[in-house]
Amino acid sequence: MVQRPARLWKDMATDTRVRAAEAFWRDTESEDIQIQHAEALNALAQRFHFRLKSVQALPVERRARQLAQLADVSDAIATRSLIAYHFACQRPLMSAFLDALGAPHENGLITEENFPAPAREKLEAAVHAVCASFDRTDVALYLHTLMALDAETWGHLDGLDPA
Repeated sequence: MVQRPARLWKDMATDTRVRAAEAFWRDTESEDIQIQHAEALNALAQRFHFRLKSVQALPVERRARQLAQLADVSDAIATRSLIAYHFACQRPLMSAFLDALGAPHENGLITEENFPAPAREKLEAAVHAVCASFDRTDVALYLHTLMALDAETWGHLDGLDPA
């Protein structure tokens, strides 16, 4: 079942949410990241009754812990956090999955501009391959993230949940 990014965020273990939030705050290069950071800062200021300047002055680690406490982040914040988390913490998993799939990539980032939707059989084999070497919870989060971000390409992953 394809889930919205905010639902994936809510269902993540707290320690994974903290790591995703830290990756989110450390991301300064992504498109629209300043807008997403501003949205998250405002959400934290409202939730914890802090002044915006006080939240902005907090170290990344503290902002990450506070953001991880919010179960109801927007899809924009959840999306950027999931992407940042996977690129910061799960590149070996991403690379292994794409290698098993035979997809062209550079360190987990697909390099083909119009990457076609893989056949379900190829996806099943790739999921089985990465489950042999990686934590099933991490694999499941990655697969759900792919589906949430691009259901058209990754829709055949639905029902292949390794967890």
